[in-house]
Amino acid sequence: MASTITLNVNGVNRSVTINDTNMPLLWVLRDLLGLTGTKYGCGIEVCGACTVLIDNQREHACVFNVSSAVGKKIVTIEGLSADPDGQKAQKAWIDNQVPQCGYCQPGMLMACTGSMKAGHHGSEIASDMTHLCACGTYQRIRTAIKVL
Repeated sequence: MASTITLNVNGVNRSVTINDTNMPLLWVLRDLLGLTGTKYGCGIEVCGACTVLIDNQREHACVFNVSSAVGKKIVTIEGLSADPDGQKAQKAWIDNQVPQCGYCQPGMLMACTGSMKAGHHGSEIASDMTHLCACGTYQRIRTAIKVL
């Protein structure tokens, strides 16, 4: 049975009709709201490509139940530039030319920003980063994080 829910995504309340309240948030963001910056990688919380912020906490959207997101503030990569911590992380990524293919980078930027919101800096953020990058840009990621 279809139901309509309202999600606060990037500061905007968005209503969406879903057929399954157990649907992962990732598919609502990508397929129903058209926010394709959050990527699908593994579907089992390993790669981190699907990382979003929910009430300033890092979450893997591939396994986060959409009904659990109702009433919470969701930030995706599309909304990150409105956040001061997100702006700092994005600037560090640009200044250090971090991305190659860029597929994993939205999730990494979201995780980095979530770590900053938790009060972490530099090597603490680096310790929090467990994402997988097929291009192997880890050294540039570490260099970018050192300035945060």
